[in-house]
Amino acid sequence: MLVPAGSAQTTASPAATSLSAAERETALKSLQATHDAFLKSIAGLSEKQWRFKPAPDRWSVAEVAEHIAVSESALLGLVQKQIMMTPANPDKRPEVAGKDELVLQKVPDRSRKAQAPEFLKPTNRWATREETVKAFEDGRKATMDYVRTTNDELRDHFGPNPNLGPLDAYQWILLISAHSERHTKQIEEVKADPNFPKE
Repeated sequence: MLVPAGSAQTTASPAATSLSAAERETALKSLQATHDAFLKSIAGLSEKQWRFKPAPDRWSVAEVAEHIAVSESALLGLVQKQIMMTPANPDKRPEVAGKDELVLQKVPDRSRKAQAPEFLKPTNRWATREETVKAFEDGRKATMDYVRTTNDELRDHFGPNPNLGPLDAYQWILLISAHSERHTKQIEEVKADPNFPKE
């Protein structure tokens, strides 16, 4: 295994390891399930249903789908280009212990409102639904390929989350899945609106 320059191997901290088979499987199952649920939520919608806004300050299905798609690659980029670039710090593991489940439960919870950062807000980046879906599919495939093949020590690199505090890089991967689950629920809320077009 290549050791990045400047990261000395020590024996004092817990041994640096890549993901276990169980960790990979948990992440991949969650990513697959939320991938399928999102695509199912937008399947068969007419253009009118796709563009319908429940209120001027609420997002349409198209806008929520765009937010999910743009977040996919943005969050994976955050993991690979920022969090994994920080020095490994196994001593911080106790700070994030038990947060895997927290991410998978709290992030999809729609009873807690959150504001999307400006760069993740929908701006009509893609002209068609097909382009939006392709961007989502490409992003999700990249994430799943990374989880399947990486030997990165995801448990030893950390990044702060505004709502959950510090998370390790593996928990940030779980957050990608949980984030799409959260917004798939938002799509279902739009579809449940009494004024949602019948066709």
